[in-house]
Amino acid sequence: MQSLGRHVLAELYGCRFEVLNNIEKVEDIMVNAALEAGAEIREFVFHKFSPQGVSGVVVISESHLAIHTWPELGYAAVDVFTCGDKVDPWDACKYLENMFQATFVNASEIKRGILQEQDERLVANI
Repeated sequence: MQSLGRHVLAELYGCRFEVLNNIEKVEDIMVNAALEAGAEIREFVFHKFSPQGVSGVVVISESHLAIHTWPELGYAAVDVFTCGDKVDPWDACKYLENMFQATFVNASEIKRGILQEQDERLVANI
């Protein structure tokens, strides 16, 4: 069965507070994760919360990367959604695991937009 995209949901544990609470570092890591995976970046936005935490999204031509951090817990929730065959979301996740120095990662992939046989014929005719 063909799908329109791959969506990796990753939970990163044991990350350093100083990294997860620094908007510039989180932004830089997320943007570079997209580039590492071969994605084409369109735009990005990040927000620093008080007293701690960062959330942000990198919009790519192939979809997006998003993050929400809980520095006080050493935890980050990440999703990497890619469409097409050019970008592998696992490449971005591996980069994030390394750069955030996670001690444990729990990740899974969901196929998005699974096409049935008749839907595949319809898309082929468009």
